[in-house]
Amino acid sequence: MTYPPKGSAAPPGQAGAPTMPAVPPQSGPTAPQGATPPPDATPARRTAWAEGVDRLRTAATTEPGRLRIIGAVLALLVVAFGTVTAWQMTERSTAADDVLHSSQPLSASAADIYRSLADANTAASSGFLAGGQETKASRDRYELDIKTAAAKLITAANSSDPGSPSAKTITELNKLLPEYKGLIERARANNRQGFPLGGAYLRYANEKMQQEMLPKAQDLYQRENQRLNADYADAKPYPWAAIGLGVLAIGGLVWAQRRNYRRTNRVLNQGLLAASAASAVVLLWLVVGHSVARAGLNESYDHGVRSLNVLHDARIASLKARGNENLTLVSRGAQTKTLADKTTVDQYDYDFGEDMKSLTKNLAAAADLSDDQAGAQPVKAATANMKVWKSRHKAAAKANENGEYQDALNRVIGGDPKHPPTGECFDGVDKNLAIALTREETEFKQAAGDGLDAMTGLPVGAAILAVLAAAGALLGIGRRLSEYR
Repeated sequence: MTYPPKGSAAPPGQAGAPTMPAVPPQSGPTAPQGATPPPDATPARRTAWAEGVDRLRTAATTEPGRLRIIGAVLALLVVAFGTVTAWQMTERSTAADDVLHSSQPLSASAADIYRSLADANTAASSGFLAGGQETKASRDRYELDIKTAAAKLITAANSSDPGSPSAKTITELNKLLPEYKGLIERARANNRQGFPLGGAYLRYANEKMQQEMLPKAQDLYQRENQRLNADYADAKPYPWAAIGLGVLAIGGLVWAQRRNYRRTNRVLNQGLLAASAASAVVLLWLVVGHSVARAGLNESYDHGVRSLNVLHDARIASLKARGNENLTLVSRGAQTKTLADKTTVDQYDYDFGEDMKSLTKNLAAAADLSDDQAGAQPVKAATANMKVWKSRHKAAAKANENGEYQDALNRVIGGDPKHPPTGECFDGVDKNLAIALTREETEFKQAAGDGLDAMTGLPVGAAILAVLAAAGALLGIGRRLSEYR
């Protein structure tokens, strides 16, 4: 009997040949032919955030790891402090610059537009009362006012945003100005020839000025004042976010140095000390600089803008009063007004009384806002001129009511040495108010400029010092970490 060689497989069917294991019978339903088997279940992958938290937790169990975390947090706090400081102070510095160089000058220009238009209307009515012998001074004053108004409208148009309400108002005024000039020229032409139609043209021109042009100019003035107030509101608030971050950053640096002292008995860490000093300088600069700037801006508003607004209103009231005084004689009672008590009065004389009430109120407010003798003096002089004006106007109005038209005319525009005209009083009011406005404008620029200067360099300086402080914090922590190597 022969045996297969060692290691060779026995032929199938012979003794000793390996047999295939039997396949157990399957129970239950069988998978359909061609079906895809389900994938193997794998554990869900963790998020990067969860993995990062685990790494931080692991690092926090060792002193070097804790030091690295502390250094990163301190550097982040200091950089955030510097960034927010630079951002908030840039916004406030920009708003303060707008107050000084943009919104206030535009507000003043809008007031000049109103004043020039009102004064042109007054000059035109004064020249008309002189008859065909209109004086050169009256004509020149009218022409200068028209040129000033046109020039200021161009300046305002260049400074306004396209499509804004201010730009629309300026466009409308530019269209109305030539129409007004045309009516005035027709009134003069007819007046020189002695035609009564000249008075009608002058009243039409006055209505266009009083009902259309001056209300639009007033609207422009109020809108620019609102813009000025908005710039003040943006410039003056304290940067609380930056101050809070500064206190937090300095507190963190102090805590880190105390922790370092308790663990090493070393009083000073040069890097952390430098970071603390730089952060303290930024915080002190921020608080003191903005406080000084805020004080300057408050002074510029209280003793500048408020006084300027009141003085502008007083000057406008005096101009309107003078124009209505002239038109009372031009119309000769043709324009009447029925009051609430059914009393009929002359329209222009009634408006004159209302304008004088406004003038009295604004002069009293200007006197209250005057902070020194130099500022109070022109206001007192204007008030004295106004009182004399009221007295002379009363006499002129009485003469006009008695039918003494020429006497009333002389008492208003001059011509009788015995009775000084009310025009002298108006000129005195206008001159003294102009002096007061010039002085208040100077005080505003000084105070607002001081406020702006207090913030100069603060945004850039804060950013640079914050970067240095962050570097100092990292170097201080790095110095401590080097002891573990």
